[in-house]
Amino acid sequence: MAINTYEVQPLFAEPMFRASIEEAISPKQVEFLKNLKMVQNKSNLISENLYIFDLPELKSIKKAVHEALAVYASEVMGISQKLYVTQSWALISPQNIGMHGHSHSNSIVSGSLYYCDMPTPVAGMVFDKHRTYRQIELDPEQDKNNIYNTPMNVVVPKKNDVLLFSSSLQHFVQVNTATEPRYSIAFNSFVKGTVGSHKDVSALKL
Repeated sequence: MAINTYEVQPLFAEPMFRASIEEAISPKQVEFLKNLKMVQNKSNLISENLYIFDLPELKSIKKAVHEALAVYASEVMGISQKLYVTQSWALISPQNIGMHGHSHSNSIVSGSLYYCDMPTPVAGMVFDKHRTYRQIELDPEQDKNNIYNTPMNVVVPKKNDVLLFSSSLQHFVQVNTATEPRYSIAFNSFVKGTVGSHKDVSALKL
């Protein structure tokens, strides 16, 4: 018997939030960020200071990021608890450098901020559905990729974008093939408030 009529229903979706915070970023802050002291990361460069949003020079940017996290918590996660930035750091990918695949431990929602012009062509952020170990590889045929089976999704950032996503998502940055460096900020966040239920003796105050 041939099945000619069928239905595919999505059960879950993995969100990626994007918003512009252009009004919170000044040319003076861009210059300040570009001149932060950087050290060698695994492949790219990372700021020596891993709490850059605590710097008074970046107060307006931190405020805008917290506003984005508030929208994400309320409208995407549907929770009453607040998200707040824990660590924050600057990144630079020089020409011919990308960033290794990773996820973020001890964080609920992570983010990237692109505070200045992006080099052309723009190196995208690649989200990988899989972790390192795969018991069996059943990748879809190229012409049959869809929302249900695609192993990867590429997000191309724009200037002033703040991107928010689950910290557990494996992701990496494509190699920067432009002659100009690719600048960004990354950050982690955690939840503040009471989770669980007092009645069910699972309440936890954070």
